[in-house]
Amino acid sequence: MTGAEEILSSLDKAKTQWYHFKTIVIAGMGFFTDAYDLFCISTVTRLLGRLYYYDPLSGKPGVLPPNVSAAVNGVALCGTLVGQLLFGWLGDKLGRKRVYGWTLLLMILTSLASGMSFGHSAKAVMSTLCFFRFWLGVGIGGDYPLSATIMSEYANKKTRGAFIAAVFGMQGMGILGGATCSIVISSMFRSALNSPSFVVNQIASTPPQADFVWRIVLALGAFPAALTFYYRMKMPETARYTALVAKNNKQAALDMGRVLQVDFTGVIDVTTAVNGVAGPDYGLWSRQFVKQHGAQLLGCASTWFLLDIAFYSQNLFQKDIFSAIGWLPAAKTMSALEEVFRVSRAQALIALVSTVPGYWVTVALVDVIGRWVIQMIGFFFMTLFMFVLTFQYYTLRGTPCVDNPAQYCGGNHTAFLTLYALTFFFANFGPNVTTFIIPAELFPARLRSTCHGISAASGKAGAIVGAFGFLYAAQDQVEGKQDHGYPTGIGLKNSFLLLSVINAAGFFCTFLVPETKGRSLEDLSGENDAEQQRAPYNESYMDKNSIPE
Repeated sequence: MTGAEEILSSLDKAKTQWYHFKTIVIAGMGFFTDAYDLFCISTVTRLLGRLYYYDPLSGKPGVLPPNVSAAVNGVALCGTLVGQLLFGWLGDKLGRKRVYGWTLLLMILTSLASGMSFGHSAKAVMSTLCFFRFWLGVGIGGDYPLSATIMSEYANKKTRGAFIAAVFGMQGMGILGGATCSIVISSMFRSALNSPSFVVNQIASTPPQADFVWRIVLALGAFPAALTFYYRMKMPETARYTALVAKNNKQAALDMGRVLQVDFTGVIDVTTAVNGVAGPDYGLWSRQFVKQHGAQLLGCASTWFLLDIAFYSQNLFQKDIFSAIGWLPAAKTMSALEEVFRVSRAQALIALVSTVPGYWVTVALVDVIGRWVIQMIGFFFMTLFMFVLTFQYYTLRGTPCVDNPAQYCGGNHTAFLTLYALTFFFANFGPNVTTFIIPAELFPARLRSTCHGISAASGKAGAIVGAFGFLYAAQDQVEGKQDHGYPTGIGLKNSFLLLSVINAAGFFCTFLVPETKGRSLEDLSGENDAEQQRAPYNESYMDKNSIPE
């Protein structure tokens, strides 16, 4: 066994130690920040409309125009896609650790800048906000492939899935954290200003001081990232990258000695060069890669794309769904600050009872029943509950009340919200976590971060479709009933049907990815096979006669 193989074998068999948990916290706080920054915007978009787009002649609270709303909600996702591709590639070219701190620094600076978006006119404020949120998205995007790859390369094969899932599970805490901050800050301003509802006093219902609320909420996203910046910069490079890509056994042994508190220098010949264990030197766009990993990369990318259409459209536009079923009062009956409070409270409740538990059930079971099974279960139940919501939509929602058409009477709102919450639970006890785990396990070390970045970027392409498309699709089919400035859409019921079909497609695309539970990264990627320079790992794509005896 070569020096590199000895190190990697020791990694796979290593007991869970304090450093593993430290790495989860360091990487996880990045994901807390990612989710906070991506989803807190949905708690304050209605406030932005009231502040900057109020028309006294309309007799209604101001709302963001369709193009502005789409930009504010979606521009960070566009940046995230760019960051996933860019930093995924850099993670393989320059090393995971070398670029890991850059992503966090970019998030810190742009979170603060988003809160300080400058200008006096609506156009100036929205333009600068979108500019800073794009670059915020680039930093967030870089965190995906780097965190997943680092955690997978540090972990042992027995608990690898749970460790990666725990990092990603901080996304749920970030969603909850963003909603909680919006609740606290809006409550403080409500208590201090005591502003009336819009129907009582249109001008006083949106006090000028409310402009500080959205700025504080966005700027606070910098602090969890700043807390772990120092520790992220001090992390050593992963032994797998050092041994298999940089081909420096001595440094890999020294780094792993620091991590696992084991002296490898007395066990292996650390001066031995790595010969052959890195597998064939094929590139990402080579025929060899397509034969061995093409179907797997397609499976990872397609399932993540389909999942994120549903996941992000539901998360970013929860407020619209809550209003459509009458769970939130009509905007006219609230002040601007009360609306922020109620929207944030609704978002926090969904996160608390369904989103967060889904993540941590996955952490508990992913190394027990496997990634593939959990992903199939998740897509199946997401499809099922969406179909139920579609075909029981009017029964559960009820009909507009006679005295207040903005509210819905009859129906069963508790059942509606329970079914809606269950789709979040099975998204997270399901494909939202497994699509993050699997790409970090399947591909060779020299291409692992790049392939994860491609898979994640496909997901963000789906998120962009969800964020922009659902905004228009969910508008009422009846002319005059849609939000101001929007064309008619297909309605919320038909949007649910469309999401059902998308979830079902994700279920079938999952057949393209294999189960990775309990296997070493080198076994999954083919880097353990001495015959890799002549034939790929996946037997289903091999010439049967070329399989080594």
